Amino acid sequence: MKKSVLLISLFFLYTIAAGQSVKIVNQQQSTWLGYFNQTRFSTRWGLWVDLHHRRTDFADRANQNLVRAGLTYFLADNVRLTAGYAYVGSYLSPSGIIRPEHRPWQQIWWTGRSGRLNLLQWVRAEQRYNHRINGDQLGDGYGFNWRLRYNLMLQIPLKGETIQPHVPNFVVQNEAFLNFGKQIVANTFDQNRFFVGMSYPFSKHLLGQLGYMNQFIQQPSGNTYVNNHTLRLFVFHTLDLRKQP
Repeated sequence: MKKSVLLISLFFLYTIAAGQSVKIVNQQQSTWLGYFNQTRFSTRWGLWVDLHHRRTDFADRANQNLVRAGLTYFLADNVRLTAGYAYVGSYLSPSGIIRPEHRPWQQIWWTGRSGRLNLLQWVRAEQRYNHRINGDQLGDGYGFNWRLRYNLMLQIPLKGETIQPHVPNFVVQNEAFLNFGKQIVANTFDQNRFFVGMSYPFSKHLLGQLGYMNQFIQQPSGNTYVNNHTLRLFVFHTLDLRKQP
């Protein structure tokens, strides 16, 4: 637990240091909808799928669609390795042309608990093949860079110590992103996503989460940032298909 707190603190400090060089900050409002599924087939193997639709100007127009899937290996019930592929389609404004991105990814995911504090973490590496653009039109070929993500989410049930059906939970989450690669010149810091809200387990297999997310993004130029105020609604669905004794 102490190592986890130290690591996320370092990410927060890096984010603050990067933000001190802000010259231009553009404000934005968005709505994000997401569905996450983790299905376990056997003691060791499972499947990860998540789907996203994101809108900008709060909910006025489509901004991005994302489909991500991966194969999961269970080192233990609370420690999982996943590798897979994601397709991202981003709408270029004002043309409305979709910019494709192909994104292989790898992840280590683990959970823990201390008293009422339920902890979820992951470290994710992504290889981003993003179609080049000229203004609001597609260019020739793809650019490439690596991205590293660290996510920490804390859930505290309003009653009892563990997450139980029909008991709301307070949620706070932070995810920090760093870019790497030859094409990354001015924005090693990519973005930070801070979320606060509530979750509600409808059953032990289905949980809804609603709240506010602040997404702070550094643009490739290095001196322009986007401060995105986001309403976020996610649904988490888990299935266990193992044969019961």
